[in-house]
Amino acid sequence: MPPRAILGLCLSLNLLAPVRSLSQTPASQLVNLRHWTGQGVSPVYEGYDVNADGSFNMWFGYMNRNYEEELDIPVGPNNIFEPGGDRGQPTHFSIRRHKDVFKVVVPKEFVDQKLVWTLTAHGQTQQVAGTLRPVWMIDRLRTTRGGNSEQVNSNTPPVVTIEPMNQTVGSHQTAALALSATDDGLPKKNGQPLGMSVVWAKYRGPGVVTFHPAKARIADGKAAATASFSEPGDYILQAVVDDGSGELAGNFGYHCCWTNIEVKVTVKGDGDGNAR
Repeated sequence: MPPRAILGLCLSLNLLAPVRSLSQTPASQLVNLRHWTGQGVSPVYEGYDVNADGSFNMWFGYMNRNYEEELDIPVGPNNIFEPGGDRGQPTHFSIRRHKDVFKVVVPKEFVDQKLVWTLTAHGQTQQVAGTLRPVWMIDRLRTTRGGNSEQVNSNTPPVVTIEPMNQTVGSHQTAALALSATDDGLPKKNGQPLGMSVVWAKYRGPGVVTFHPAKARIADGKAAATASFSEPGDYILQAVVDDGSGELAGNFGYHCCWTNIEVKVTVKGDGDGNAR
């Protein structure tokens, strides 16, 4: 039989063969690639850098394994550091991976010790231990990415301020957030700076926070946003300002160049009097 005829016969037999539907596929062969809800949060130790006084900044982030569900885990048995308990960690976890979210400052005498962060959500407990072993040393203050590889300080993080850093609003009022940022103009593309951007998120607080806008380009060193709150309480809000080479640009292999900054907002209840 000619080769072409043999090929045609094989194709015909394949078309006649029964096709197994998804419902007939053994459970062991099914792979759920994405979980929209119901998953836990993995704490991540990013590494440490050294302060001028010899103390250390131990940097942590997290991976919320859900694609849609943001989680709130109050400080306590389900969100705890050992030693220390409350080390300033977030209690609100946005979806997916967030790097170098916060730092824990430890004295130089901490060199042979470790910090353990434990998170429990949806019955899933995840834990990470941070140490000061040399292999974990990182540089949060500079990178040559997008700059001049012959000059170690060629690209540095933005310098960011927010006014006011503390404010109180009424239960039906919004908080006005005025952000100012300066940068070294790096990295560049086609000779022009990529420019800075900001993303806002709740860091701590009892209710839902809605930002307008939640993400924006920074123009002429300025960006304004408002935040509204679903219920009274004490909130910490975090702004992440990226110069185009850091986390917001998807460069998770680096620890620079973006800046995290937090502000505190107290939302008064209806019976607490006027906002001030």
